[in-house]
Amino acid sequence: MQFSAGQIAEFLQGTVDGDAQVLVSDISKIEEGRFGTLSFLANPKYTEHIYTTAASVVLVEKGFQPTRSVPKHVTLIRVADPRACFSKLLQMHDAHQYEKRGYEQPSYISPKATIGKDVYIGTFTHIGDGVVIGDRVKILPNCTIGDNVTIGAGTRIHANVSVYNRTVIGADCIIHSGTVIGADGFGFTVNERGEQEKIPQIGNVVIEDAVEIGANCTIDRATLGSTIIRRGAKLDNLIQVGHNAEVGAHTVVVSQTGIAGSSRIGAHAMIGGQVGIAGHLTVGDRAKIAAQSGIGSNIPADATVQGSPAFAIGEYKRSYVIYRQLPELKQRIEALEKELAALRTKQ
Repeated sequence: MQFSAGQIAEFLQGTVDGDAQVLVSDISKIEEGRFGTLSFLANPKYTEHIYTTAASVVLVEKGFQPTRSVPKHVTLIRVADPRACFSKLLQMHDAHQYEKRGYEQPSYISPKATIGKDVYIGTFTHIGDGVVIGDRVKILPNCTIGDNVTIGAGTRIHANVSVYNRTVIGADCIIHSGTVIGADGFGFTVNERGEQEKIPQIGNVVIEDAVEIGANCTIDRATLGSTIIRRGAKLDNLIQVGHNAEVGAHTVVVSQTGIAGSSRIGAHAMIGGQVGIAGHLTVGDRAKIAAQSGIGSNIPADATVQGSPAFAIGEYKRSYVIYRQLPELKQRIEALEKELAALRTKQ
């Protein structure tokens, strides 16, 4: 699909500086621009590339003033915020990739399932009994949707995702490849023979609207009740969420983080990569946890912590300065001990 510079400018509420009729059909980085593509300039470090790019259209700030001639083939679109406008175009471009509709074969769709309008179901996908799928849902190939699952309108489920029975997924969610939602929580008890005996996990998983879950994540079903991912939360790849845990609204969790069972993460929190959060804890709203931290106690709202075990980030940094000086401090202590021993000998 092609768009003219004039059409793009109208959509972004910008102004055209150059040929309004020039057409673009793809997007590129400014330093790797190609004829027929659109790029953007937001970071001053990349300004030099606007004088050499092969891109046909470049988004720039309204006040941008070139220091030398821009190539004749480059049309500028002046906008208030080039990065935000480029992001808007990327979203439109991304959505265009998933406009498929209909049911590919071979696939299995239970006659007891309810399917909305403009839905796409890819090959080798299984849709179980009692499933309810909203309008415009896209389920890519080789997915398994268990019995009595609900999927809200506009949600996209990428290839090779498994959704266990009775999971509830809201509207406008994105779930990436390889993720498993609703597997049994890790619950065992020791019986009279000293053996680990499985505790049945009879709850479910609830994912609210506008959640994005990365590739190869696992979100376990609750023992009782629900494991909940609140509205607008964003989970990176390779994340484990244990049974009965809750991730708050608009919270961001970076890859390789593990959240143990029954822990509660507040809203608008930020959790770095490779963080471990023990079970039955509370992380407050807007808390920030630095990468590779180990959380073994509750974190209050608005706190920023680091380390394993984690504590206030300012204290951590001061302690780390001392930690790096330990070899030198050890040498100084040994020297003082020798001096003290010599003084005692003289006495």
